[in-house]
Amino acid sequence: MGDTRTEEDFAAHIHAIVAAYPAKDEIVIVADQLNTHKSETLVELISEICAIKDPLGEKGKSGILKDMGSRAAFLQNESHRVRFVYTPKHCSWLNQIEIWFGILTRRLLKHGNFKSTEELKQRILAFIAFFNRALAKPFRWTYIGKPLVA
Repeated sequence: MGDTRTEEDFAAHIHAIVAAYPAKDEIVIVADQLNTHKSETLVELISEICAIKDPLGEKGKSGILKDMGSRAAFLQNESHRVRFVYTPKHCSWLNQIEIWFGILTRRLLKHGNFKSTEELKQRILAFIAFFNRALAKPFRWTYIGKPLVA
């Protein structure tokens, strides 16, 4: 990924992932509910990759492109070679990398002072090496399925 998080950036990232696999392979991508993960650009890319000739409609007006719900339904279609599975909203704890990002934030980023993106990158890489060497262990989920009560 790059310095920005636009829908074009994400689509380019997905394009690079897909290009790394043989055309016969099915690719399932797990993503969160971020709007760029359900974008017009992404739908157009997946339509092209999967050789879908049907009209996509018009964003905000009709068809697959009408809204995020219709775009998400298209992107989740199990008949496509490339499809998405979305984590539920407000459930970042289901995504293991989010747990690790929390550790990174608390231990390095929250109180850090970085003079450049290069310094930030080097400090993150050093933290990763330290974490893997000294702290890494399997995450143990403790939630046992009891419903939350207001």
